[in-house]
Amino acid sequence: MNMSFSAHWTGRALVAAFAMVLLSSCIHKKYENPITKDTQQPDKKLFDKAMVDIEKGRYEVARLTLNTLMNTYESSEYLAKAKLAIADSWFREAGPNGMAQAEAEYKDFELFYPTMPEASEAQHKICMIHYKQMEKADRDPTQALRAEDECRQLLVQYPNSKYAPETSQLLRNIDEVLGSHEFGVGHFYFDKGANPAAANRLGYAADQYPLYSKADQALYETGMSYVNMGPRFRNQAATAFARIVRDYPLSDLAEDAKKQLQDMEMPIPEPDRAAYDRQKYDADNYKRPTILSQSTGFIRHGPDVSRSAKSGQPAMNNMQYPIPVSVPKSATSDAPATGAGGAASNDVSASVVSDSSKLDQGTDARQNAATGNTGNTATPGNAATQNTAAQTAAPPSNHDAEMKKARERAEKKARKHKKKSDQQNGENTSAQGTAATPAAQPPATGYKSQTSQQ
Repeated sequence: MNMSFSAHWTGRALVAAFAMVLLSSCIHKKYENPITKDTQQPDKKLFDKAMVDIEKGRYEVARLTLNTLMNTYESSEYLAKAKLAIADSWFREAGPNGMAQAEAEYKDFELFYPTMPEASEAQHKICMIHYKQMEKADRDPTQALRAEDECRQLLVQYPNSKYAPETSQLLRNIDEVLGSHEFGVGHFYFDKGANPAAANRLGYAADQYPLYSKADQALYETGMSYVNMGPRFRNQAATAFARIVRDYPLSDLAEDAKKQLQDMEMPIPEPDRAAYDRQKYDADNYKRPTILSQSTGFIRHGPDVSRSAKSGQPAMNNMQYPIPVSVPKSATSDAPATGAGGAASNDVSASVVSDSSKLDQGTDARQNAATGNTGNTATPGNAATQNTAAQTAAPPSNHDAEMKKARERAEKKARKHKKKSDQQNGENTSAQGTAATPAAQPPATGYKSQTSQQ
């Protein structure tokens, strides 16, 4: 009885919630930029009529009215407001076509009226256009990247705008989505044992998006990737672990990072006070998603940004992806500079030799390759022999785990084959020994019988 009663009221609550959603969608929002001036001028009447049409959802009619105002009254004081209202009508209409038209209209407004207070509002709307179209972190990040660029543009171009604080928080939310995207790729490499690729991608995620909620985990996996690549990358691993202790003191991985530094006999840095205060503020202002939001998250189009930072400066510049350590260095990276401006030159040039006698006079390159370059003999005093073991060692591979499994399978197969061959050799040896031993002769019964007969 109690279960049926609770199920009944749960169903009614869900129906009421959906009814409220439908009711809110039917209510028309007031226009954000009305003109309160009370006048009976014809251009003002046209503008007021268009505002009513926008609030009622008659966007096409409103745009026709606004275009009539702009074409008829070219010197009207409402031209800027009318152009902004056309963009707002497309923004409210939404949809892929509406958003694209709204972005074009807002950019035109900024171009024609860059000094008006509404210019920052237009840029904020452009940022929101792409922000609303963001996909989840494991999907296409195109709209998130576009939203990041447009939001940065507002903070750079209109730093004192009233939309600046809200845009800063939007940027933190965008950094959470993009950081989660990069972390997902790097974590996949880490699980597969592709250590160079994991260190490269996870390190980029932590450097580019330091406010990302899992930046500490990205740094820890970066350090472990370098540890797995061998002692040559001890300094890189220690740098990643030290950043966790210094920049993320409240992280659950801070103690593990300290232990790793102790094992490597590296200094442990002091926690940064500003980083501590930022993490403490974010933890105090974290709002756990509601049960309804968690249960319907799989049907939402946009990403979950509940764990995004609430303070701190978002990333304002894009970093270039670093070169993975698995990529071998250029042959001229350690050689003396030969190019213009003191930079090493990797250019290869070819030309036709007009004098054929130079081929007989010159040294055969193939002979040098076989016997050693006579012009650069490796002597103890020659600079060519001064390479360290780290420089001559092969770079790490992304397929170490796969190669290890392949070697184990090959060794297991070789042991099985050797065991089988040993068994066959033992059988052959025993057979040969049996054939070499003379067979036992039967007793000479015929001799005895003959003797008895005699």
